[in-house]
Amino acid sequence: MRDMDRRRFLGRLAAGTTAWAAAGAIPKSYGAAGKPDGSDMNPHNTTTGQGSGLREPAFRPLPLGSIRPRGWLARQLRIQADGLSGHLDEFWPDVADSQWFGGHAEGWERAPYWLDGVIALAWSLGDETLQARVSGYVDTIVRGQRPDGWYSPYPTDAAARPYDLWAILLANKMLAQHHEATGEDAVMRAVEASLRALAAGVERTPLYNWGRYRWFEGLIPVFYVYERTRETWLLDLARRLKRQGFDYEEFYREEDVTHPTPRRGLWTWGKHVVNTGMAVKAGALAWRLEGLEQQRSQPSRMIALLDRYHGQATGMFTGDECLAGKNPVQGSELCAVVEFLYSLETALSVLGEPALGDRLERVAFNALPATFTPDMWAHQYDQQANQVQCTLNPDHMWTSNGPESNLYGLEPNYGCCTSNMHQGWPKLSAHLWMRTQDEGLAAVAYAPSEARFTSRGVPVTVALDSDYPFREHLALSVSTETPVSFPLLLRVPAWAENATLSVEGESERSLAQGTFHRIEREWRGTTHLSLRLPMRPHVTLRYNQGAAVERGPLVYALRLEESWTRINADQPGRELPHGDFEVRPASSWNYGLLLPDADMEGSIRFEERPVGERPFSPEGAGMVARVRGRLLPDWKLAHGWAGEFGPGTHQSAEPLEELDLIPYGCTNIRVTEFPRLAG
Repeated sequence: MRDMDRRRFLGRLAAGTTAWAAAGAIPKSYGAAGKPDGSDMNPHNTTTGQGSGLREPAFRPLPLGSIRPRGWLARQLRIQADGLSGHLDEFWPDVADSQWFGGHAEGWERAPYWLDGVIALAWSLGDETLQARVSGYVDTIVRGQRPDGWYSPYPTDAAARPYDLWAILLANKMLAQHHEATGEDAVMRAVEASLRALAAGVERTPLYNWGRYRWFEGLIPVFYVYERTRETWLLDLARRLKRQGFDYEEFYREEDVTHPTPRRGLWTWGKHVVNTGMAVKAGALAWRLEGLEQQRSQPSRMIALLDRYHGQATGMFTGDECLAGKNPVQGSELCAVVEFLYSLETALSVLGEPALGDRLERVAFNALPATFTPDMWAHQYDQQANQVQCTLNPDHMWTSNGPESNLYGLEPNYGCCTSNMHQGWPKLSAHLWMRTQDEGLAAVAYAPSEARFTSRGVPVTVALDSDYPFREHLALSVSTETPVSFPLLLRVPAWAENATLSVEGESERSLAQGTFHRIEREWRGTTHLSLRLPMRPHVTLRYNQGAAVERGPLVYALRLEESWTRINADQPGRELPHGDFEVRPASSWNYGLLLPDADMEGSIRFEERPVGERPFSPEGAGMVARVRGRLLPDWKLAHGWAGEFGPGTHQSAEPLEELDLIPYGCTNIRVTEFPRLAG
């Protein structure tokens, strides 16, 4: 067993020695939690929590299945369903033979992780075949639940075999999502029975290890059941989980969080990158429970600190496997990417802050696709902003990950990302549109999609057709069966200078940056709207004054020719799609860019290209940036990675060349932060 595997395994099993008691299931009947059209989503709380015990969020996500992807997003989700996500249960033992499904393989986080993403994928696509498969697995979990409320993988003798409750928190979050999509009574009863078991269990043995650092994930199913039952013991459970959990609010006041973890250094719980990505939503969820103003500001404070000390051009922060600083060769773990996205979606729904939508798009359109092969049959554990090759590298300089961490493959470094990577695209799709407190709809992030909901009893369909984020024009339509008045809120990104909106039959209006623009009107029949979000090029100077090129929500990186070598094939001699691959550059990567101080942005030209069938692939890139540069012969590989270049401008006598930069998410290997040339 590898060192990290052993440390995690022992960490999960070594704490806690007391058996956990639990109450039995309550024989109660529940109807569908949310109709597919969202007609039951009228707010019944107030912003002060009167009558509910929970503060009302600014927005509420539409019930799963109410939003369908269109255009390039529909193609991307179909690629995912046809790749690892839709087939992992056919061959990967930790899902195919999981204890959660009556098998003998891993019985902790991996099967619930997979279901948490694939449920969202199946209902976002409306794929009835995939829905039936995942519902079969959910039925197995529900049928296997014991009379004491614990799910079958939980040991009958917890004193002899401690079981970190993180997996139970995750499983209940996943099952609540399935209930939202299906309204199945048995699933709701199973979640409530499990929460009763959990409430008794944490009284006897408090949260420890992963459960302690991910306590806030447990609030999601607790709030879900509470809002449908109004049983106050659930809020008592939520408060107990918070008391027993790690205090991220206090931790992010400490100077230590600003320091990168030493390379090949100490592994720590608080600076673990996935815990960090999850914890960004902790304050927002705690505010719903306790209503403290500092809890509302916690997500933005965390993000600001992470940006300042560990931020990357993609909107992510490094962590390979712990927070690793701003150097563009340090890695960002895929699990952290998808968890950060879900945290942003959750915090945005609670707080209604448009800046969270800006960050959501930046991470989703850059860091998320860049860590998969374009066919989504392989993924990385760690991605790098300056990733010029991906090899089995014993000379690596990760904080605590292993030499295979940036291979593309089935299970590079560790299998958590293999099981958890699936939620990224489908949960983004499911959170593009949200309900407002006053019967309206908010566009919190943009991608081609269609949302169906009901306002004041009237069915409404809102559609968005666009090649955004590759284009700046967005065509929207609002269709109603009968006239109805409700507000439509459109997020205007902070980067969108001189944004405009044209509503059919009205004059064009200017929009304020960094706001939700509110349209109050009666909607009749079909109304067409045209939104323009101008994408002005921008160059930011980052680590050691390296230059990163941005336009709108997209970051641009050097397109490299690639040489792929298959290694670690599951069955030698057979071309299975889930092998492991090394990628090396087949063209030069060590360029500096000529970006004059007087007009850095003016020296870059952008050219539109058709968005490909695989939108996030080198050949499918919908936009190309042209910039001039020269080779820097002294910039070479170090430790198997792109070497670190010094600050300031750099000299080169090599010929001036025109270089193609493509969206970061379209690359497999890349340079994103460039040395700047003198002159």
